[in-house]
Amino acid sequence: MIRPLSPKTRQTARRLSRLGMAAALAMLPVAVHMPASARARDAQPAAPTPAWDMRPNIIVILADDLGYGDLSSYGSRIRTPNIDALARTGTRYTSAYATAPICSPSRAGLLSGRAQQRFGFHFNITGRGDQIGMPGSETTLAEVARSAGYTTAMVGKWHVGNGGDRYPLDQGFNSFYGFVDGAARYFPADARDVVGADPGSDSLVTRERFPIIDGRTIVHPTGNLTDVFTDRAVDVIHQNRDQPFFLYLAYNAPHTPLQASAEDVAPFANIASPYERVYRAMVSKLDNGVGRVMAALQQENLTRQTIVIFLSDNGCPNYDMGACSNAPFNGYKAFPLEGGTRVPFILSAPGRVHGGRVEGRMVSTLDLMPTIANAIGATTPATAEGRNLLNRRSLTRDRALFWRMGPNHWVRQGRWKLVVMNRSATVQTLGEVIGRAMTRDVDINVPAIGQWVALFDLQRDPGETRDIAARHPREVARLQQMFSDWDRSNRPPAFGSRREFRTEIDGERVQLIF
Repeated sequence: MIRPLSPKTRQTARRLSRLGMAAALAMLPVAVHMPASARARDAQPAAPTPAWDMRPNIIVILADDLGYGDLSSYGSRIRTPNIDALARTGTRYTSAYATAPICSPSRAGLLSGRAQQRFGFHFNITGRGDQIGMPGSETTLAEVARSAGYTTAMVGKWHVGNGGDRYPLDQGFNSFYGFVDGAARYFPADARDVVGADPGSDSLVTRERFPIIDGRTIVHPTGNLTDVFTDRAVDVIHQNRDQPFFLYLAYNAPHTPLQASAEDVAPFANIASPYERVYRAMVSKLDNGVGRVMAALQQENLTRQTIVIFLSDNGCPNYDMGACSNAPFNGYKAFPLEGGTRVPFILSAPGRVHGGRVEGRMVSTLDLMPTIANAIGATTPATAEGRNLLNRRSLTRDRALFWRMGPNHWVRQGRWKLVVMNRSATVQTLGEVIGRAMTRDVDINVPAIGQWVALFDLQRDPGETRDIAARHPREVARLQQMFSDWDRSNRPPAFGSRREFRTEIDGERVQLIF
């Protein structure tokens, strides 16, 4: 059994590190790529493991439906000083992408480190019951961290499966505190001084339907759920100060329902929109939570020993009544446009990456797997498809990224983006979709009226307002062939979609399937 180093020993290691000796030790072959717990499980002889001081703690902070333009470091009027401070100690990415413009599949790609379509996970699982989601056979970030001797903890929103072997505690996490579905009320039903701004779907979200769970037991926390999750994350840091840990802190903020305390809304009283008032309070509470997490690291003298990654699962939605922003991009959550998949993404790794850097080359949530595995001395799963962000040379300007949701798909490489979507004869209002029960699968076949094939030049048209496919048929054919080659390794949808939205994009009527 590998025992954690004592505080005195860790201080000595830090002094050696400053002298350069620890860096030399870290280069020894025995100190890299040798997971410990997997060997112990197979009753194999223990092998040398890197000194804990040389292996960073890992914290992944995932916001829910936070728009690209909702942080002050990305141009928002909402002040987010604590999240912005992360960027000053690391890298802020301006072309970072989620693997889907919607919650469930996006999280499955992030956690597994490979395109979720490889295991048939195309659509949201909300409303479909327990026996679907990310298969237990997929290797998760938590399993990779635990194989390297890390304590693993998950706090917050899961939303990639529940029944069978799809539960967090069955997917590599030593502990779980949060909820497994797509949304949760921030306050108990009987809480006082709560300000809400219902965009039309809040009545469906109750603690009875979507309970908070500690391990496998339903609990009933009081107060703002964002604070509750922050409290638990801070506890994880303090409890594991003397051993390496991986913390996946998946806030549900600022996802609906739009709720905040009267005290938190008060600073925004001059804002006319009730939706925007509450939303700003929620984002500010999220930022405060990040600040408290970082303060806990500082208190335990772990700041330089911890890699923190902050990002959102997808773009913000159009049903927030204009409260959120994906500026300067077009589109929203569930859309194939940049506003659906381009997300704020910050990597803070003091001593490992230069602070204050802004990176414009494309990165993906798929990159978390190789980045974390390399940082902690674990073996990157053979199925992983991302790149190690701690090695800037791994990023190339000719990188291509792919998305698919049933028959709809899109590709970006360099300046070009190809979008292929089902056409629709009709359009809907948000009121016709939001708040309706999901009782049947939607048609995910290509309709008789065919598909819209669009090409955008993101260098000249970042807002995706001018389809130039007719002027560049060779680029269309090239990107479509690239998608076809990538798609050969995908599985058809393992389960159907229960959500669609028929809308208009750039004058074309299309069917969004999610």
